[in-house]
Amino acid sequence: MRNAKSLIAAIATFALSMSPAFAQEFTMRLSHQFPPAHHAAQRLEQFKADVASQTDGRVDVQIFGAAQLYKPNQHHAAVASGEIEAAAILNTQWGNVIPEMSVTLIPYLMSSPASQKAFISSEATALLDEKMREKGVRNIAWIVDTNDLIFTSSKGLLRKPDDFKGVKIRGLNKLFDSGLEAMGASPVAMPGSEVYQALQTGVLDAGVTGVAAAYSRKFYEVQKYGTASAIFLAFDNLVVNPKWWDGLPAEVQAGVQRAAEKAVQSSLITHEGVLAQDIENLVNSGMEAVVLDDTQIDELKRTMQPAVRKAFLNSAGDDGERLLALIEKL
Repeated sequence: MRNAKSLIAAIATFALSMSPAFAQEFTMRLSHQFPPAHHAAQRLEQFKADVASQTDGRVDVQIFGAAQLYKPNQHHAAVASGEIEAAAILNTQWGNVIPEMSVTLIPYLMSSPASQKAFISSEATALLDEKMREKGVRNIAWIVDTNDLIFTSSKGLLRKPDDFKGVKIRGLNKLFDSGLEAMGASPVAMPGSEVYQALQTGVLDAGVTGVAAAYSRKFYEVQKYGTASAIFLAFDNLVVNPKWWDGLPAEVQAGVQRAAEKAVQSSLITHEGVLAQDIENLVNSGMEAVVLDDTQIDELKRTMQPAVRKAFLNSAGDDGERLLALIEKL
């Protein structure tokens, strides 16, 4: 009798799952580069759950993380061509495709909670959204990845420009790397997934990443020192294939957009400077990690910002001037 009741219950559950309210009518394959413990990966898992809730289960979000499906520099083409429906792309990775996307990476230009919130709903992001549409993808969210960076090293604390001279350091992109070069460092282009091994084997002397990411990526195992500051804003752009998006019913689009907006709101940084807990996590794991003081920050800013601004304007042209003007009004 017990087995019969269990069978009836299983049949009822299956039938319920096949009802219209639970049917998964649309597939959203979402690729990203982040390892499972990374805060961005965890936020995208929450996005998946929120999409299911907001669309009554009509959208099946399938997440492929840790660059298992595509390398970071392949995401744009994969979404634009329709090979996948969506990807989370760090705005550091648009490179020559949309050089204007790197405007948020100009050192010490905009990293405060106030400028971050103002930027997300500004004319500047509207301009950048249009540039993404011109390149075949639709951006549905500016998710904050980090507003801080930590320079990690195996040899000593990198606190002033002279400390960077001759240091082989992981670069972020050509724009930001021009600031590292201005301090005498030798940046090396490398995906985040390959940095740990490069630091471990000595291919790199130093790394650069978000403070929380340094912990989730376990940099403390291969780097003894770290210096952190709120240096810029990095975003994860959640982009979708326009044809796929336009094929969704209006109510499904609205549900996905609500889930995306929830991801944005949960990503907003509300503290000034570097979060103390993020530094404490690294220190407790054996790294000598410190936050740069105002004098040290001013010294890095004087060296890095002019070089990066110049490189940005050279690559972005007239729209670069316009973007800087819009941001300086925030």
